Amino acid sequence: MDELAALTEEQRQLLLKTRRRAIETIGKNMDLYGVTMSIGHLYGNMYFNQEPVTLDEMSAIMGLSKTSISTGMRTLHDLKMINKVWGKGSRKDLYEVEPDWHQNFADFFSIKWRKAVEQNKSALLRTMKETEALKEQHSEDKPFVSILEQDLQKMNDSYLYYKWLEKLIDSFETGEIYEFIPKETGDRP
Repeated sequence: MDELAALTEEQRQLLLKTRRRAIETIGKNMDLYGVTMSIGHLYGNMYFNQEPVTLDEMSAIMGLSKTSISTGMRTLHDLKMINKVWGKGSRKDLYEVEPDWHQNFADFFSIKWRKAVEQNKSALLRTMKETEALKEQHSEDKPFVSILEQDLQKMNDSYLYYKWLEKLIDSFETGEIYEFIPKETGDRP
C-alpha cells in the first residue's frame, strides 16, 4: 500500500479504521451471496488498494497463509471479480479488482444461475421423459394417467420458469437489464 507512505501515522490509522469498516461490510455482503466472508475481506482489501497486488502482499496485509490467499484469489478470479494483470518487471502474478459492482453482480449471478438452470432443465427433461414412458406403459389406468398428466403440467411449468430465468441471465450478460433498471449514478448520499 504505497499510497499510505506519505501519510502521518495518525492519518494512516484513521484511514485504515474507516477502510476496515467498509471491508467488513463488503465481506458481509459477499457472505449473503455464498462467498465466504474471508474471501469478501480479500476482495475488500484489494478494492481499496490503488495498485495490483501479489499473493505475498495480500498474505502480509491480511495475515493469512499464501495458500488461503491463493484459494481466495482463484475463487474471485473464477467469479470474474478480479483480473490477473501484467506488471512491468514483475515475475509474480498480479491481481486487481473489477471495480464495476454492477458487472460483478451480473457476472456472479450469471455464473451461478446458468449452472443451476442447466442442471435443473436437464433433470426435468429426463423426468418428463420417464413420466411420458409411465403414461404409455399404464395407458389403461385412467386414475394413474391423470396424476401423471398433472405432474407433467407442473414439470412443464417449472421448465418454462427456467427458460424465463435463462432470458434474465442473458439480460445480465448483455447489459439489457440496465434498460429496465438503470444503474445508479451521481454524487454520494
